[in-house]
Amino acid sequence: MQEELEVEVGPSLVKQNYNLVVAESCTGGLVSHRITNVPGSSDYYIGGVCAYAYEAKRSLLGVKPKTLKKFGAVSRETVLEMSTGVRKLFSKEIPFENLIGISISGIAGPGGGLPGKPVGLVWISLSSEKGTWAWQKVFEGSRTQIKEQSSDYALKILLDFLGGNLPPEE
Repeated sequence: MQEELEVEVGPSLVKQNYNLVVAESCTGGLVSHRITNVPGSSDYYIGGVCAYAYEAKRSLLGVKPKTLKKFGAVSRETVLEMSTGVRKLFSKEIPFENLIGISISGIAGPGGGLPGKPVGLVWISLSSEKGTWAWQKVFEGSRTQIKEQSSDYALKILLDFLGGNLPPEE
């Protein structure tokens, strides 16, 4: 039987001397919720930010106003700034190079889709001392299902990174 993704990440984070920080928008804190359901997660999980509105993305995560204006909240450019920004936010007490930042922004629906940005479109980014990457996915289902699929994919990306097998950017 396969362990839940949130259970699998902890031992690898600890072994590699990483701490996890998360910036979430469309998932509304679901990744953080899942991580903190695991006993002992305080050994590697520092915290997260649920930055739903533009104002939160700008003030808490340092996303540039011009990025949001030009590309919107659901974009590669925004999640890249979010994942780096959440690392910076938490680096006052934890060395920046020891932090892995995960960010998620998307359109969970049922409304909100736009031409070129359908309901189910989600961008996920991972930032570490080795680089910053982003992946685009389009999930199907209800709002809750899209949020669950998004959190699964973010945790899978984290596991792939920790295993040295990061998928190509999409």
